[in-house]
Amino acid sequence: MQLIGMLDSPYVRRVAICLKLLGIEFEHHAISVFSDFDRFKAINPLVKAPTLVLPGDQILMDSSLILEYAAGIAPTDKALLPSQGAARLHALQLNGLALAACEKTVQIVYEQQLRPQEKQHQPWLDRVQGQLLAAYAELEKQLSQAAAPQFMGSAEVSVAVAWSFTQLMLPGQISAERHPALAAFAAQAEQHPAFISTPQV
Repeated sequence: MQLIGMLDSPYVRRVAICLKLLGIEFEHHAISVFSDFDRFKAINPLVKAPTLVLPGDQILMDSSLILEYAAGIAPTDKALLPSQGAARLHALQLNGLALAACEKTVQIVYEQQLRPQEKQHQPWLDRVQGQLLAAYAELEKQLSQAAAPQFMGSAEVSVAVAWSFTQLMLPGQISAERHPALAAFAAQAEQHPAFISTPQV
């Protein structure tokens, strides 16, 4: 099993960390969708990261779909989500918010760094920035109201990875001072062995 993509992508890093938590062995190949476009295209014609290459050269894309597949082949004592009830719903909500924060960060980065300045559309940037702020405000609310997590799964990974990604790519736009619970949560998660062994840079 091979995971294709750069760890500066929150989606690739999310998958890599979760595979480690599940105890699933894989090879990581740091191939860029930008600088290694042709090399990536030879593996997956869609050039989409993360790509998981399975036996028989089957490929699977999208971090959530990859993790759904991984959960199905993981040892029975491993899980990425609580099995039922309010805890499972809460984890799904955190995952949704974190993935939205990743998506909005990526949109801002692409608009500001890949599109020529004269073609950037400020009303669009303002809208996406508002969505990013809303996602992190809700995450801060959820984390500040919840007890300290007793479970390290995809939701916790997604939240920490999203926070670290936004801080790396958009420094100063989402302040730790206004999101103390979130910043502390991410800092603690980054000390987990699965995070330490999977640095985003």
